[in-house]
Amino acid sequence: MAEARRIIVGISGASGAVYGVRLLQALRQAGGVQTHVVVSNPGWLTLRHELNMERADLQPLADQLHALEDIGASIASGSFAAHAMVIAPCSMRTLAAIAHGLSDNLLTRAADVMLKERRRLLLLTRESPLHLGHLRNMVSATEQGAICCPPMPAFYQRPASVDDIVDHSIARVLDLLDMPQPLARRWAGLTPAADPQGAA
Repeated sequence: MAEARRIIVGISGASGAVYGVRLLQALRQAGGVQTHVVVSNPGWLTLRHELNMERADLQPLADQLHALEDIGASIASGSFAAHAMVIAPCSMRTLAAIAHGLSDNLLTRAADVMLKERRRLLLLTRESPLHLGHLRNMVSATEQGAICCPPMPAFYQRPASVDDIVDHSIARVLDLLDMPQPLARRWAGLTPAADPQGAA
């Protein structure tokens, strides 16, 4: 029997808590995944405000829900063989801490571990507009090995609901995790009939 893939999911305080929750739902549905979840204090505020979710609501979606202050947790060590970590959403504060190596809580420490162990770290950065400090932090995190993937609507998919928009972003995350994704259609190119310019 294949060993379950360990994936860490972080939820920080930026708007878009639904991305973290939907990712956890998709990972649970995929099977063969062991999820470790850590939520920042502002992340809990956003979960309550945007989704009316408390700890008891999030707990069933995680194999293990870690306390932010538990710096001695399994995911704080490089010897814990996590396959990947996704922070969804990733606030600019969390991004800054990661970019500058500030392991000041379990969320940022786990992200730091992923970078030092050369493992996949995905940051669903959420802010607009961006100032120069935000952009430089994204460059720094990218240079260190993280992947910044802001959740952007894909209107060519013709989304009919907010759920469709969210699912498309989570589908891209699953692609980056090298996992099957049934959430969004794959682009197959424009047909001549759909191309207003016609064939080139």
